[in-house]
Amino acid sequence: MSILYNKVTAVIELANIVHNFKLLNGRCGAAVPVVKADAYGHGLIEVCRALAEAGAETFAVGTVEEGVALRASGVARRIISLLGPLDQADYDALWNDSIVGFFHCHEQLDALQEAQARHTSVLPVALKFDTGMRRLGFTLEDVPALARRLRNMDNVKLEMVSTHLATADEPQSADYVREQAEQFHAIRGALLEHGLEHTANMANSAAMLTRPDLYMDNQRAGIALYGCNPLHGTPLAEVGRGLKPAMSVKTRILSVHPLREGQSISYGCTYTAEKNMTVAIVAAGYADAYSRGLTGKAQMCLKGQRVPVLGRVCMQMCAVDVTGVKGAAHGDEIWLLGGDGEGRITPEDLAGWWGTITYEVFCMLGLNKREFV
Repeated sequence: MSILYNKVTAVIELANIVHNFKLLNGRCGAAVPVVKADAYGHGLIEVCRALAEAGAETFAVGTVEEGVALRASGVARRIISLLGPLDQADYDALWNDSIVGFFHCHEQLDALQEAQARHTSVLPVALKFDTGMRRLGFTLEDVPALARRLRNMDNVKLEMVSTHLATADEPQSADYVREQAEQFHAIRGALLEHGLEHTANMANSAAMLTRPDLYMDNQRAGIALYGCNPLHGTPLAEVGRGLKPAMSVKTRILSVHPLREGQSISYGCTYTAEKNMTVAIVAAGYADAYSRGLTGKAQMCLKGQRVPVLGRVCMQMCAVDVTGVKGAAHGDEIWLLGGDGEGRITPEDLAGWWGTITYEVFCMLGLNKREFV
């Protein structure tokens, strides 16, 4: 959360996140909640406390710094940092705060070699392998050198290995998933040949729903944890049935007034009324992470009805057409995401108008004040 001075509030239903965790864990058996980026905008500390009570044993944060904050909140479960350490403070925090950091390059291992001399306890670490994402990670060819390096570190022990699927949410790209899995199995075999025992994870939300052959020792529950179906819009969408979105976003109406036929509204006069209508000015704009790109595309939910955005989204305001809504008035709550009845705005709706994915919708709108219910 970083946007403080506005009227926009992200309402987080923790019970829905717990529901999704139990649904996924019941299917896969060892779901690891991915809570990076402030739990996808849902609130790191609150989400982890609720999931710890629900039985979660491991949490996957992004940066080591995020892991330190989670540990300081009192969460005593295992914490893994997917991005791993970047500076000396991060390396020392791995030991000081019992965080399992991911390592993806030899430069990190150089720094680990130096840092481990400052500590006496044995640090569990994780290795990230690139099998087709082409972002971060070691490869099969690196295994012999990795084995030598880890054997030379007295205070370091391999605990986990992981790779990241690139196309698990695209049913038409199943061959690429298969190729990545074959590569990862080869990597795991090579590690064992060099005496490096480990646990492994590969399945993300989409693979948790469709690929039981990739479950391995544990699975990383990301977007599905927050109630979005990664297979939405595909022939496999039914596999996500039962997931419950956990974030809704509301604000207030500043003004309700007539807009006469022929009059324009907002910057640039990009919208001109074709008939007499009633408009509401809403306290939300791009400074509140409600994108200017939603101009003329998005809808909101007012009193259970959908109302379209008119004209340009401004810094802290935008306009909607409330002609057909009885009793719309100054101070009314209006929903940018969620709401009641048939007019409810789904994360997929908003992402589609935004021209993005639900992940970004959550991360951006989650920057606003939060209310936990």
